[in-house]
Amino acid sequence: MRLVQTTIQFPIWVHRIWQVGFVLLLVLSTSFSQDNYPRVFPEQRAIKIRSPESLPRYDIYSESFSAHAPETVTRATRQRINNGDTTFVAPRLLSLDEAIQIALENSEVVRILGGLSAASSGRTIYDAAISNTSVDINQAAFDPDLFFNNNFSKTETPFADLNNLAFGLSPISGTTNNGYNMAFGLNKQSIHGTTGSLSMNTIKSMFRPGVFVLDPRVTSTLDLSVTQPLLRGADTEANLTPIIVARINTERSFFQYKNSVQNLVRGVIEAYWQLVVARVNVWVRNQQFERGEFDTARITNRVERELDNEATAAQSKVATLNFKSNLISAQATQLQRESALRNLLGLAPEDGTEIVPTSNLATDQLPMNWQDLLTLAESNRPDIIELKLVIEADEQLFRQSQNQSLPSMDAVAQYRWNGLAGELPNLSNVSSGFGQFTDWTLGVNFSVPLGLRQARAGVRQQQLIIARDKANLKQGLHAVVHDLATTIRNLDQNYSLYQIFKDAREEALFNLERQYRDYLGGRSIYLNVLLAITDWGNAVSSEASTLAQYNIALSELERASGTILESHGIRFVEERFAAVGPSGSWAEPIFYPYANPSTPNEPRYNDSGKMSESQFELQNIDYGPNSQRRKQ
Repeated sequence: MRLVQTTIQFPIWVHRIWQVGFVLLLVLSTSFSQDNYPRVFPEQRAIKIRSPESLPRYDIYSESFSAHAPETVTRATRQRINNGDTTFVAPRLLSLDEAIQIALENSEVVRILGGLSAASSGRTIYDAAISNTSVDINQAAFDPDLFFNNNFSKTETPFADLNNLAFGLSPISGTTNNGYNMAFGLNKQSIHGTTGSLSMNTIKSMFRPGVFVLDPRVTSTLDLSVTQPLLRGADTEANLTPIIVARINTERSFFQYKNSVQNLVRGVIEAYWQLVVARVNVWVRNQQFERGEFDTARITNRVERELDNEATAAQSKVATLNFKSNLISAQATQLQRESALRNLLGLAPEDGTEIVPTSNLATDQLPMNWQDLLTLAESNRPDIIELKLVIEADEQLFRQSQNQSLPSMDAVAQYRWNGLAGELPNLSNVSSGFGQFTDWTLGVNFSVPLGLRQARAGVRQQQLIIARDKANLKQGLHAVVHDLATTIRNLDQNYSLYQIFKDAREEALFNLERQYRDYLGGRSIYLNVLLAITDWGNAVSSEASTLAQYNIALSELERASGTILESHGIRFVEERFAAVGPSGSWAEPIFYPYANPSTPNEPRYNDSGKMSESQFELQNIDYGPNSQRRKQ
């Protein structure tokens, strides 16, 4: 019976320990639960969607996102100013230089123009800085590693022994070892592949019960070990590859950001000039509509006096309605163009004012040198620079793969000082002297996979990647040449068309005056007058559109040659967070967009101080008795 009781006592304690451990694990597992989540995590067999109301709320009606309802062609929401008999919207005079500066100030996320809207380019001012942190992450591999381990322990080892007084029984007894273990050391890897380690280990043991030679007993070791690769891992450049590639990736991130900023500036210029064209087009369509209303009233009066027929009056009314529909479409386009510009500038879609461009379009033809353009594009375009950096990173990785394809052969050396101290049964202390007991090891370790298949495949793969990326660079340069050629053709085409439509506008106005006079004299029908009004309006709109397209093509040429930022005086300045300095996280953070505000540059564009469309000498149609052309 005693034997049975002895054999079943230990499993009962094991069972109790398991129960206590289970409770502890349950407490630990539930202590990390978060709000809005169950405190026990069963198997996830269904999609759990939280209510949108539980998510954080952000105030969209902030300074950047105005609460003003947008202006439409039928609903007026902007501030109106009365000036005598005239009511007009409160203007916000804006030069192109100012527009570019506003866009850059509000470009934490860089936007690009897309038709009548703007969208995120996916690039932010933080990308290059984020990428730059990977340099230190990879450099940390060569930082010394300090470790210190301090452990106290108690070990009880049960064992069975024969009892001479009661043969056949085996009582359970045990030995207790109260221990203390301390390990302290330093590990370091160098750029040459050398790894060194210096460590000290101390173990103190106290045994109970019984008599032992040394109790307590202290063993200690001091280890110095060095490993130097002779083949794989011995190339300094290959060991530095992760750092070099990280730096190259930071450069790539910067040039990707620069390319997006180039597109932003190019988009602001296009949106600005397109708004000027839209405003000219509104003026033209308004002139046509007012002329249609005037002619309809006059023709109606002539019909009443039997000087004209009702068919002509009906034709005039239909034409006037068409002019009105064209005016509404032009007004809607102007609002959309202004909205696109506001989007690019980071402004609210509506603030109660009307953006009025004040910069003048360039009217002089730009002389060009084809070879100089090619040289500028090859050395300045961010996308070409990025392709060059990709190849540079490929070459670094190729060198690393070559080194990794070598067999592993390391020279190893180790020297150890061993020590022992303790207390004898007679309570006297003994200890070994320093350097009395030592170990040393010298040798060479060699290993190589037979055939080196994986390593050779890695080298071959990297060679193919280099060939591919060189082909991509060649294609990129090929595309640059065609891009520049297309831009030059567009420049020449739009400038030539501008000259034609400028002359056509004068002739169209002259034709309109003559056709109207012939109609009043009964020598022509009113349909010819309507055609003349349409031709005049198209000529004015085309003149403004082609000149704007010419100026847009000028900015596109600067973008295609990679010089648009430099030509506009735009430079990049790296700003730092205070938290990365000596004060660490105790310092107040300095955030990028606010630390160094942008400063004005020398004006690039001629700011007339008045509406840009006034450059086209927009004067109301006057082909009546007071017409100056008629008097000529």
